[in-house]
Amino acid sequence: MTFLRDAFARRLLSYIALVTHQRRQTAVVDVGGVKVGGTHPIVVQSMTNTDTADVSATVAQTRALHQAGSELVRVTVNTEAAAAAVPDIVAAVDVPVIGDFHYNGHLLLTKYPKCAAALAKYRINPGNVGAKRRDEHFRTIIEVALAHGKPVRIGVNWGSLDQQLLTEMMDENARRPDPLDAREVMLEAMVGSATRSAERAEECGLGHDAIILSAKVSGVQDLIEVYRRLAERCDYPLHLGLTEAGMGSKGIIASTAGLAILLQDGIGDTIRVSLTPRPGGDRTEEVQVAQQVLQSLGLRHFAPQVSACPGCGRTTSTFFQEMAEQIQTHLKEQMPAWRARYPGVETLRVAVMGCVVNGPGESKHADIGISLPGTFEEPKAPVYVDGRLKVTLKGETIVPEFLKILEAYIEARYATSPPDPLSATRRGGTVDKLVPG
Repeated sequence: MTFLRDAFARRLLSYIALVTHQRRQTAVVDVGGVKVGGTHPIVVQSMTNTDTADVSATVAQTRALHQAGSELVRVTVNTEAAAAAVPDIVAAVDVPVIGDFHYNGHLLLTKYPKCAAALAKYRINPGNVGAKRRDEHFRTIIEVALAHGKPVRIGVNWGSLDQQLLTEMMDENARRPDPLDAREVMLEAMVGSATRSAERAEECGLGHDAIILSAKVSGVQDLIEVYRRLAERCDYPLHLGLTEAGMGSKGIIASTAGLAILLQDGIGDTIRVSLTPRPGGDRTEEVQVAQQVLQSLGLRHFAPQVSACPGCGRTTSTFFQEMAEQIQTHLKEQMPAWRARYPGVETLRVAVMGCVVNGPGESKHADIGISLPGTFEEPKAPVYVDGRLKVTLKGETIVPEFLKILEAYIEARYATSPPDPLSATRRGGTVDKLVPG
């Protein structure tokens, strides 16, 4: 009875966030075969930072981003050379490619119809589609999208907001007996620019189910506020992201803080984490962060998760840290093969703990876990499988022995059974009942 109670508690804890999560209902947009919105999985996307005219470099980075888990990849289309290169890039990759247009999109899309046809979606910034002929240029892009059957993302950015609209709203605000502060007007201008542009696109003939909206800012609180307002006023799918998030831990933490709050509110249908890479750094880091945000919230599963304690005075040896790293590396290296052989393996939870305080308990709550001996503790390492003590390891071969047990567990659990029914549901839908695993 104790085991059954513990097992139920573990399942309940892992599902509770999903049971209470209510996804915002939206239209569904097809982006090159990837469905965005509704109850479809929240889509991870990224963007290249290569010169798009350099076909080989852009293809290489697009493939790397896709391999890392980016389900849509955006490229800059800012010159004639870039537009001319797009068809060759698209032909060489297996992921839908989005074109990012600013200022001259109306010219490039009409002059290079093969580029317009190859792209899976066009990103338009209503703040810089033109000056005096803004509406005309916007209409031209929408007409190209209609001709080629392509959806568009209307992406408002606070750094390039429609100045005419902002000026009108500022002037109107100044005439109020109780003027709003500048931040409030800015947020309303962003929401207004996005929704009015979407309405204008529909007036031009673009379908309601061919429009995605975004409103990018660089402040976390502004991000939360502007997207909550957008979510209240329309049912278009929303692309989430903190623009100019920054480098390293600052960019990761700020992006996670903003995205997590909105996603927990059920807002967001596709996300990008816009990190500034270090010189020569790995562009795929932003994809990994986006995946981890979704996986940490229980909304999607991409790879087995390893829980490991941070260490303290009880764990002066670095052995448990080294083991945790070895296991994490092993899981990452094996996932490409496991993904095909073991449906549902991405939901696996592994614990590598460093001492007796929380070690056995955390190991029991994981699918498979090991509690290593802390400093001055008896040199043994109990291994727990599905909440039960399976074996106690000792000696110099603890790591390879645990990996063998891990491999056998994966084979037994995932090779002969269908995927966990929550594996797909966790990716973005809701759960109505607990499903035994």
